[in-house]
Amino acid sequence: MLSGHYIVAASLYISVLAVAAHGDGSAMEEEELLGLFEVMGSLLEDPTWAQFHPLPCTETPWPGVECEIDQNPSIFHVTKIHIGPDILTPPCKPSATIPNSLHKLPYLKTLSLFSCFTTVPLSLPPSLFASSSSLEHLSLLSNPGLTGEIPSTLSHISTLKVLSLAQNSLEGEIPRQIGGLLNLEQLDLSYNNLSGSIPGEIGGLRILKILDLSKNGFTGNLPDSVGELQNLQKIDLSSNNLQGMLPQELGKLKRLTLLDFSQNSLTGPIPESLSGLEQLQYFIVEDNPLNAEIPPFIGSLLKLTVISLSKCGLRGPIPSSLSNLKNLTALSLDKNNLNGTVPQDLGTLQNLGLLNLSQNQLSGELGFPQEFIQKLGVRLDLRGNNGLCTRQMLQKFKKNQTSRFLHSYCFGTRFAGSNRSSDSEHPNDSKKMKPSWYQGDMGSSSSSHGLLHQKVVFSSLLWTVILSSVL
Repeated sequence: MLSGHYIVAASLYISVLAVAAHGDGSAMEEEELLGLFEVMGSLLEDPTWAQFHPLPCTETPWPGVECEIDQNPSIFHVTKIHIGPDILTPPCKPSATIPNSLHKLPYLKTLSLFSCFTTVPLSLPPSLFASSSSLEHLSLLSNPGLTGEIPSTLSHISTLKVLSLAQNSLEGEIPRQIGGLLNLEQLDLSYNNLSGSIPGEIGGLRILKILDLSKNGFTGNLPDSVGELQNLQKIDLSSNNLQGMLPQELGKLKRLTLLDFSQNSLTGPIPESLSGLEQLQYFIVEDNPLNAEIPPFIGSLLKLTVISLSKCGLRGPIPSSLSNLKNLTALSLDKNNLNGTVPQDLGTLQNLGLLNLSQNQLSGELGFPQEFIQKLGVRLDLRGNNGLCTRQMLQKFKKNQTSRFLHSYCFGTRFAGSNRSSDSEHPNDSKKMKPSWYQGDMGSSSSSHGLLHQKVVFSSLLWTVILSSVL
């Protein structure tokens, strides 16, 4: 019985004859066409793919293959291979591999393989990446069978602009040679089993716009060299084991719109240098032992739309300067040790749709307008602040709105009731109070384009919106 390779070889002969007879004079080089057939034969379930697509650049196209024509001489070259959920047939075969035949496609600019290596363990062959490659976009996403280390030879692809290896089972450290990818604009290694420290050489990626290393096991301090990434717009290092203080050098990232360092072991204080991040929209550092005060300068970052500093050991008062953030849509300061009164002017923020100040040590009379309280409804959570009281007529509110509000009424300098009653009545409500950007599961997009991967902790929907502003 003939193997798949013999079938491909036979179909190649027929295909080459057909190409040679193509009427408009545009053809493909025999070696390149052979390489394409071998690549598709190594990936796809259908062994007859080459027979049904003998002229993949012209007469018998396939949606996952794109070509460009070279006018001198007039000849087609394969520039893109994409296999993903948007192309249902044929699927990748269970024994799919990454073939060395990719070397026969010297004009390939994009290689994008989604959910292709799912069962049989497979590692990236170091010999796959050559300095002669024209590859600009490499996305290997959602491949649980893709394991092993990231080859240092990736640094040989000097043309690479997008490197997305998210949602795989990659292990080991980030190779230090990665700093040699001087044209890289997006680096997404999220949702793997990577470990070790983030190499200082990452500062060599001077034109990088997106850096996503979330959901791994990185340890140690964030290198100061991150301050050299002055074109950076999105940085997500969430859900690792990073330690030490937030580096002052972060303040150099003047174009940064998203900073997510949540769920690490970073300590405070929040450096004053961050006052220079005038483009910042998302400041997410929750679940870190900052054990510091909220610096007033955060109220000067006028483009902020989301602040999440939950469970950070924050102490001291809530700065009144936060009332300057007219674009703010979500503010989460719960599970801290904040004290003092709640700034009354927070109730004037017309775009605010979520306010969680629960489980702190706040006190005094709450001065929010009744319309503001009613508008937020269950998205306003003040429970666990036993010193807070209100004069509002709570009976006018719906029951499900008041459950996260106050059951303490101000009478002069005294108050009656207890917030603890609301906590005991709704012991599981805190689990439902995750900010809205943590709800749902769809997948960045983005990604890839860097980041199409699906995030659970950090909603993919939000990530899609974020990435779409860059790509």
